[in-house]
Amino acid sequence: MHSFCCGSSVTINTSDMPPAPPPPSCNPPAKIHNSAAVSGASSARENGQDQCSGGSQNNISTDRNQNHHHSRELKINDIVGDGISGILHKWVNYGKGWRPRWFLLQDGVLSYYKIHGPDRIVVDQETEKRSRVIGEDSMRRISRQNSNHHSIHRRNGSTSSSPKSRKPVGEVHLKVSSIRENGSDDKRFCIFTGTKKLHLRAESREDRATWLEALKTVKDMFPRMSNSELMAPVDNLSVSTEKLRQRLSEEGLNEAAILESEQIMKNEFAALQNQLTVLKQKHWVLMDTLRNLETEKVDLENTVVDESQRQFKEVGASSRSRQDKYSESASGSEDERVDAAEEDTDEEDNSFFDTRDFLSSSSFKSNESDFRTSSFSSDDDGLHASETEDGIDSATKSSGTNFPYVKRRKKLPDPVEKEKGVSLWSMIKDNIGKDLTKICLPVYFNEPISSLQKCFEDVEYSYLIDRAYEWGKKGDSLMRLLNVAAFAVSGYASTDGRNCKPFNPLLGETYEGDYPDKGLRFFSEKVSHHPMIVACHCEGTGWKFYGDSNLKSKFWGRSIQLDPVGTLTVEFDDGEVFQWNKVTTSIYNLILGKLYCDHYGNMRIQGNREYSCKLKFKEQSILDRNPHQVQGVVQDKSGKTVATLFGKWDESMHFVHGDYSSKGKGHESLSEAHLLWKKSKPPKFPTRYNLTRFAITLNELMPGLKDKLPPTDSRLRPDQRCLENGEYETANAEKLRLEQRQRQARTMQEQGWKPRWFAKEKGSDTYRYTGGYWEAKEQGNWESCPDIFGQLPPSDHISD
Repeated sequence: MHSFCCGSSVTINTSDMPPAPPPPSCNPPAKIHNSAAVSGASSARENGQDQCSGGSQNNISTDRNQNHHHSRELKINDIVGDGISGILHKWVNYGKGWRPRWFLLQDGVLSYYKIHGPDRIVVDQETEKRSRVIGEDSMRRISRQNSNHHSIHRRNGSTSSSPKSRKPVGEVHLKVSSIRENGSDDKRFCIFTGTKKLHLRAESREDRATWLEALKTVKDMFPRMSNSELMAPVDNLSVSTEKLRQRLSEEGLNEAAILESEQIMKNEFAALQNQLTVLKQKHWVLMDTLRNLETEKVDLENTVVDESQRQFKEVGASSRSRQDKYSESASGSEDERVDAAEEDTDEEDNSFFDTRDFLSSSSFKSNESDFRTSSFSSDDDGLHASETEDGIDSATKSSGTNFPYVKRRKKLPDPVEKEKGVSLWSMIKDNIGKDLTKICLPVYFNEPISSLQKCFEDVEYSYLIDRAYEWGKKGDSLMRLLNVAAFAVSGYASTDGRNCKPFNPLLGETYEGDYPDKGLRFFSEKVSHHPMIVACHCEGTGWKFYGDSNLKSKFWGRSIQLDPVGTLTVEFDDGEVFQWNKVTTSIYNLILGKLYCDHYGNMRIQGNREYSCKLKFKEQSILDRNPHQVQGVVQDKSGKTVATLFGKWDESMHFVHGDYSSKGKGHESLSEAHLLWKKSKPPKFPTRYNLTRFAITLNELMPGLKDKLPPTDSRLRPDQRCLENGEYETANAEKLRLEQRQRQARTMQEQGWKPRWFAKEKGSDTYRYTGGYWEAKEQGNWESCPDIFGQLPPSDHISD
């Protein structure tokens, strides 16, 4: 007996059912099912055959194929009885998640039915009496249905029933399907039919094992032939013309006519055979295409769900809480959202070489100098860089400079109020027909930093420029450019998982970042309202970083494309200058689905001396399971490639000497890879905004700082401060007030308003820092800075 028949499972309790009538007189079966395997009379088929029909048919029939068919059917029935049934949860989509379905395995076909809603089927002891039922949940449903069935009959005084016809929602033919277990979840498995893939989840590990053994046992009854066997030429195919010859002879035809008729028939059959061969080839080509499409679809689902699962783990309980608040569904759908986040781990990792394989190696060499070490990765348990026992940043210490230690906060304040949910659709619906310029988006869509502070995040890994400066002092221009290139890429690392938008600064709003622990001072100002332009200037040890940025946006329905306009510059004290432009950023799934952003395009870092660098940010495709890749080369003036860079903008960057940009050299370069930059760890206290360790410090008002700041600094913006403190109602009111005030900014600009600390260079549209800010701070002289966040005089209010 097959091992499946002896496995432990749950059976239907037939104690309150009438005893089955005695079977007709015939030989007893050679093997008897375990009572735990089958409930009911398994030999009473729906086609009306009696229990001995199989045996008598085998004794009477002489057709070999017919005997084979019945023997195979008896073998299947000996294993699974007249069918196996029970509840399995089927993955529907990201909106509905896992939904229970009633599955029935019978005659090599797995059918499934709905058990909720208007199309649900009746499941009770009567309908499942011939089937083996798997699962405690399945048994409870049958018992509950049976109790309801008897109570209804008692009330109605009837003893008969007319069950609704059972029409399956879908069917899977195991003969052409493959079955696969899930490696990470012991309750899940999937069935691939060649055109679609069913993700199924059992109630327990034991139930999954029972289902899998039943499905695989039935599938083994239908061995599949390989393509080579199916496409092999048929050498032994012959056509008999004996009956044709006999019939033509009876009609009195001569031998020549009979031979001609035979030849005509053979030619027609040969042509038909050729046509069938061509059709068979087209059929297999079509099937292979369908399988490839299904594989690509599953890969896309894997990419989306892996990203959701990663972010879900990073933000922890706070992220789950936010999802619950934003959801309008009932509390019972929470499990489905969690299942959606856990959904796809079925597919194996890609076996081909790519950047992910490169970065997963633990055998990277450190750079070939006393300060080419991985300590520059900012990968620590401290604030934003590796800190030694004396509190000094080991990254900058390795660069040859000691900076003082400054204690900064590691978490945002606890919210004062409980956050209220907001529906984007309901907000749009309520404002249909209104003036869009007078609609104030609630602060729930913002993060508690401004675009001016967001610019400062580009300088988070400033130790790369410090290190580049040191390399230049040693006369190594190549290593200087490699570190500048890593710095240019590192500015995108903070955007990963940041789905909330920063506050749009008011005209004339400023922000200062005085970070002596990083050896730099940063300053930015909003210099134009329409178009919205932000200019910044940063000074470090032996270098300056400056630029301005303007975004040109294109709306594509479900996504928005942001094309940055402006040049970023790093200028060293020895006169060497590097300039580059940012790449395109797109934000996807604005209306429906998981919101995410991607950066793509070409970046050229142009130097004024010996080397220049070309970087390509690879655009993420819908099937790309290894996104965010960056690849590039460093070339000398003659165009010769002297170094190759590769990595991911949200993880790390590496380099190798020489030209390894061509295909097929990835494995050779693995042993020669050197780490340039690595993204810092997420904060110990994650925020619902996915802020980095560095970003958490940007809006901090350290003791004594408030009195020294100008009235235009972003830290003093009331709506932003209230959002950070969790005072959401006040933040919304302040945001509305400031936006009403901001509507006069365009008028101010048209009337000749000029920025206070920046000015356009002659002959260009680029803004440069004019100086004087830090001197004014030392003197406490802010007379030229208006109180842009205060209340407007009554005469200045703009009527709606």
